[in-house]
Amino acid sequence: MLTYIIRRILLMFPTLIGITLVVFFVMALSPGGVAGPQLFGGEMDSEQGRIMQEYYNSRYGLDKPIPIQYLNWLNQISPLGFEVIYEDGKRSLGSFGFKWPDLGDSFSKGRPVTTLYGEALPVTLLLNGLSVPIIYLIAIFSGVYAAKHRGKAIDIVSGTSFLTLWSIPTIWSGVLLIGFLCSDKYLHWFPASGLSSVAANYQPFLPHFADTGFQVGWLLDRLWHLILPVFCLSYGSFAFISKLTRASVLENLSADFVRTARAKGVTQKNALWQHAFRNSLLPLITVAATVIPGLLAGSIIVEKIFSIQGMGLLMVDAIFARDRDLVLAGTLISGVITLICILIADLCYAIVDPRVSYE
Repeated sequence: MLTYIIRRILLMFPTLIGITLVVFFVMALSPGGVAGPQLFGGEMDSEQGRIMQEYYNSRYGLDKPIPIQYLNWLNQISPLGFEVIYEDGKRSLGSFGFKWPDLGDSFSKGRPVTTLYGEALPVTLLLNGLSVPIIYLIAIFSGVYAAKHRGKAIDIVSGTSFLTLWSIPTIWSGVLLIGFLCSDKYLHWFPASGLSSVAANYQPFLPHFADTGFQVGWLLDRLWHLILPVFCLSYGSFAFISKLTRASVLENLSADFVRTARAKGVTQKNALWQHAFRNSLLPLITVAATVIPGLLAGSIIVEKIFSIQGMGLLMVDAIFARDRDLVLAGTLISGVITLICILIADLCYAIVDPRVSYE
């Protein structure tokens, strides 16, 4: 098992190189190239554009051939390579050896990329960390219950409802939720944007009663702001996984080993959960490897709609600004998370199914 894990980790590096290479060349070969909106947009005249282009060329090496630019970026993020030295705004290479990896600087925001993602990534992970348990709790119990009561009203109603939810685009549902549940013209039950209100930053952590009345506190205010974004991230996934769970459990309930267990006196509950459901976990594990990467992609839409300063919104701004280092860093982080999820899913196969072995 250890040998397999080490081999898979080593294979991550060429995979990440391939992913970032494609993104790098797409940005470099796109109309306007890297930093196009900064150089050719707005009210900048030709002289200002020329000065800015000279600065970007000397600072980021944009005047070099594209393969050399990519090798420079790999050297920049690698812990082993040439030290990058900046003197008078010009970029040069120093001695070779071990160094601290550097994701570069964002020219659209004027801050280090590491700092920007250090602020944005925890927000996105919070949204996804709340969404994943909700997705699987709803999907597993609703799917197993629907399989247990196949053909009955609860099976038909839940199946139709989940199919409807899965068919609704996230961007449309987010706009409708804001329009009807957040607008002053209608219900105004939830906040329309952000992760917390301004007043909550000056309140204690937990809800409490004060002289002025009940104070919601920071925690309750944060949870209240998270309800709609987490729902928009979750509903499509739990609708799909619930249908998958139902189909997988139904297939195993009709298998010979379940009928044999029932004939030997195993209760219906134990036959369902200990025999049928356990053998239904393999397709759920397969889907789990893509759920978190899919949620990261969905965060781009949700964070944009609800104005949440997370990794998704940061990536959208970076793409529109053609901010090379910011886009590549986001691609690298997403790729690492995706590959780790796939590796964990492969290891879970061996835990659930004793026939699977990586020795």
